[in-house]
Amino acid sequence: MAKYRVQNPATGEIIESFESATDAQVEQQLAAADSVYREWRERSVQERAAVVKRVAEIFAERREELAGIIALEMGKSIAESLDEVDFATDIIEYYAVYGPGLITDYEIPSTIPGKAVMEHLPVGVLLGVMPWNFPYYQVARFAAPNLVLGNTIMLKHADICAKSNLVIQEIMEQAGVPVGGYQAVFTSHEQIATMIADPRVQGVSLTGSERAGAIIGAQAGTHLKKAVLELGGIDPMVVLDSDNVAEIAKTAWEFRTYNGGQVCNSNKRMIVMADIYDEFVAELKKLAEGLKPGDQLNLGEGEYAPLSTRAAAETVNAQVQRAIEEGATLEAGGVLSDGPGAYYSPAVLTGVPRDSESYQEEIFGPVATVYKVHSDEEALELANDCALGLGGSVFSTDEARAARVASKLEVGMAHVNIIAAEAAEIPFGGVKRSGFGREMGPVGIGEFANKRLYFVSA
Repeated sequence: MAKYRVQNPATGEIIESFESATDAQVEQQLAAADSVYREWRERSVQERAAVVKRVAEIFAERREELAGIIALEMGKSIAESLDEVDFATDIIEYYAVYGPGLITDYEIPSTIPGKAVMEHLPVGVLLGVMPWNFPYYQVARFAAPNLVLGNTIMLKHADICAKSNLVIQEIMEQAGVPVGGYQAVFTSHEQIATMIADPRVQGVSLTGSERAGAIIGAQAGTHLKKAVLELGGIDPMVVLDSDNVAEIAKTAWEFRTYNGGQVCNSNKRMIVMADIYDEFVAELKKLAEGLKPGDQLNLGEGEYAPLSTRAAAETVNAQVQRAIEEGATLEAGGVLSDGPGAYYSPAVLTGVPRDSESYQEEIFGPVATVYKVHSDEEALELANDCALGLGGSVFSTDEARAARVASKLEVGMAHVNIIAAEAAEIPFGGVKRSGFGREMGPVGIGEFANKRLYFVSA
């Protein structure tokens, strides 16, 4: 099987394959990225922002084409693919419009006679290592702010997202990013390590698994390179009470099964108060029953799309089966399709023992895992009993009650009465083993900036 490829997860058919880079090609790409950086950084921030603004416009113009590419690459429905293109467009537009203002020089008070100014300057070539679950959105939140800042980008995408990565490069160049300013790289793990070690590369951003984050983080640390790591989560959704259990169960289900459940900040642990637990689970079971596999390019009512690959579907199935062996109950769904397709029916899982291996494991698929609790204190203790700390949410008709619990969540993003607030201006990132650094919003543009002091003596 070709490493870099377009492979329809509904059928397993390889549609297109791409040659992996040679070491000589990687060297050429590094040289180009570094050379372009030295020109790109000299342009005014307004000029760079105008180019990035054009990138957003082209994304909007090619919206349907872009959606079709990722639907075929990694299996999400056309409707969800269009959602992603729109969100990526919003992020690119946000940094084109607001980016220059976010990195404006500002003076700080000084007891030393003179003028102290804080600057936000680019640092150089950056390497992005991105996952398959959101092929455009993940790139947009990394590339857009850094191009406005004046850095250049080398982007290693997932093996199955070669086509979308090449199209992003095409759009960047069409918009006016100099050739070499954004490059799709088809590298091996060994070549990634070489790139991180190279002095021309000044930082690396990875979204992926804990294992990948530990490897990339160690390589970056060895070579004293700045890193931003977003490593997923097992986010708690705490439901303290509700005057409409069916509605909140539907909200929980829709967010958990969005994109086939392949979402880092999905509500992977639903922690529900005992007095509404049975009704909540019953509503989830209704939503899970009777669903059928469908064509992601033309998904009908009551149908679900494939996961990203057959291997991903098999992994989710194995995780659920192991949880059952350890004492959990599969309430509904959870059927792995026969044949080469990557179909796994959305499932409801209860009773996962807290002393089991499954309890601490992220299921990156459409599995609603529900826990019963009897008090706010128990709910909070369960929510925080996790090595990961990306996001979390608390629901109650009493906002003050929900806020008290949410304020104590050990996460990077805490929410009250919404599972996840997501917009271009809202920062994204976690704590604990969910990684470090932030993307999007006003802070995302500063992660790979030289926040330089500029002092003029009086």
